[in-house]
Amino acid sequence: MRSVLSFLAALVIAPMLALSAQAAAPAKTETAIFSGGCFWCMESDMGSIPGVISVESGYTGGTLKNPSYEDVVTEKTGHYESVRVKFDPAKVPYVRLLARYWKLVDPTDAGGQFCDRGPSYKTAVWVTPQQRPIAEASRALAAKDLKTGKMTTEILDAQTFYPAEDYHRDYAKRNRIRYSIYREGCGRDRRLTQVWGQAGH
Repeated sequence: MRSVLSFLAALVIAPMLALSAQAAAPAKTETAIFSGGCFWCMESDMGSIPGVISVESGYTGGTLKNPSYEDVVTEKTGHYESVRVKFDPAKVPYVRLLARYWKLVDPTDAGGQFCDRGPSYKTAVWVTPQQRPIAEASRALAAKDLKTGKMTTEILDAQTFYPAEDYHRDYAKRNRIRYSIYREGCGRDRRLTQVWGQAGH
């Protein structure tokens, strides 16, 4: 009888212990960095993607260490306004994140994005060696979907990412009215419709 009880206990307890261990294990996360013009907009848009854990505004690609916003807007440091996206690849694989990114930007504009002009507002995808072939293939597919213009977005090696100042973070959530006025006035969504079509974004 004791051996039967032990066998039955093992059947019940072992699966429970396995489930408990899985629940305790942290979800795997990966990181991607994108430049798409105003990081307020990119942070807001990419943060709404299911599977994205967090989106942080910041600067990357330049020569100055620990740049401030005032440094970057001089257009002399080489930095791009960017976002660092942490995501769960089990819920949103990198290739799907890329597919969404393209529809949030105007990759035909080599001089900035929408009303924001200058190198710091250019589009770019910053990649690890493992991400590069995926990003390049995704860019080629996106280029075929463009309704106007030619693809100009570069795929660049990832560089140090510097978080933006606190007042830039979660700007769309903390300043809803100002953000809405800025986004409408900048013509972002109108231009996205021209580039990708009515259902593009």
